Amino acid sequence: MNVKNWFKDDPLADDFAREVKATIPWLLAAAIVVAGYYGVKNYRAARKAAASEAFVSAYTAEELEEAVSRFGGTDAGAALKLKLAKKYFDASRYQEALSLYEAVSGDKAPDGFADIPQVGKAQCLEALGNNADALAAYEAFAEANPDSYLALSARLGSVRVLALLGEKEKSLARIAEIKASVKGDAMAEARVEATEDCVNRYVAK
Repeated sequence: MNVKNWFKDDPLADDFAREVKATIPWLLAAAIVVAGYYGVKNYRAARKAAASEAFVSAYTAEELEEAVSRFGGTDAGAALKLKLAKKYFDASRYQEALSLYEAVSGDKAPDGFADIPQVGKAQCLEALGNNADALAAYEAFAEANPDSYLALSARLGSVRVLALLGEKEKSLARIAEIKASVKGDAMAEARVEATEDCVNRYVAK
């Protein structure tokens, strides 16, 4: 018997054909799911790489604004917002900087950079003239994060704001405490002396 004809005449061949036809849609669906998974994975990888490149290359406020608009929802989004906030602050756009710092505070901050938006908010409040709120923010951060690399910035910020609030004696006493605590650290001593000069000039007015 011809093998082809035997297969054709075999009753089991019909069952086999029906089974194959029933299976094909599932195989196609599985293939589409797998292809979709790798497609999304590749898209995310490419988008992540583009966001990282934007973080490195974007410099002006306009470039950073565009990068935030494009990649604000990616893993690099919070870091881009921090960079833009600093650019706004340097350009005296304090309210815009404050809004961005607030947007990336707490668990929204990039890993390892949660301290930046906290101190950044205090600096913006100080620049905006909200001295009481700025003092509270500086003191809260310094007390909660004594070992932070931004602790000195917060402590010096509290000194400046105390002077602005008219607490001149308290400001001078605090700067003396800070000066004693950083003795031996040349860079920190220079920062303290610069703040002390500013406070002394203000007190002398």
